[in-house]
Amino acid sequence: MAHIRSLVLLIVATLLLVAATGVVGQNTILPDLGGRTVTVAVENAYPPFNQLDANGVGVGWDYDSIREICARINCVPEFITASWEGMIVAVANNEFDMAADGITITAERAQLVDFSIGYADIVQRLMVRLGEDRFSSAAEFVGGDYTLGVQLATTNYLTATELVPANRIVGFSDFGSAVQALIAGDVDAVIIDDVAGQGYVGENADRIALLDDVLKAGEQLGFIFPKGSDLVMPFNIALMSMIVDGTLNQINAAWGLGPYFGD
Repeated sequence: MAHIRSLVLLIVATLLLVAATGVVGQNTILPDLGGRTVTVAVENAYPPFNQLDANGVGVGWDYDSIREICARINCVPEFITASWEGMIVAVANNEFDMAADGITITAERAQLVDFSIGYADIVQRLMVRLGEDRFSSAAEFVGGDYTLGVQLATTNYLTATELVPANRIVGFSDFGSAVQALIAGDVDAVIIDDVAGQGYVGENADRIALLDDVLKAGEQLGFIFPKGSDLVMPFNIALMSMIVDGTLNQINAAWGLGPYFGD
């Protein structure tokens, strides 16, 4: 289903690109934002999308993809650290021009903000401590009396409420804190999107792992903008051109995301 939706989005966005520029390919003439500065809210705590390196410099998929988009449509990204909990509302209130934080596209959120086309398919999975032997599947976890860590105000939190009673859920303001609680033994598992989960596992391969079970699939990630933003169309067209020429998949591969159409 996610692949079918991706194909539909590809066709629609290609038509938009053709309508806007007349051609698709290496010689495509893209929109020109005239060097405009675009403020981008990022959490800087959600690898591989955004995080601070050892020197305190922001890096990740969001940085690389948005810089590439701005290089194509002549804008200057200004990345600003913001907490996840208030990020969507802040964008809706025009405090930022956009946000990039591995944001799942949902109908509820689309009532507050405008989304770009989806740029990645994701599934939700359980993260556990390496060597966990009390349960080996999501079903065994749900059937036990184990505690579940999750970041507040996320689609992962909604999934958690569908899986276990509220008294088994421990909420955290950011995924990093949830992961550290898991490592410390304060919770027994954490729900996380698989791409971000792989990023955390890559940094803590000797302490945590992801279970194979898929808790929820068929979701996509997108950038968000204030309602009616004139940036949505240029960003979609630039993203589309990156899909067409393969640049998006190159950035995906560099940060551990799968190809645009998934596996």
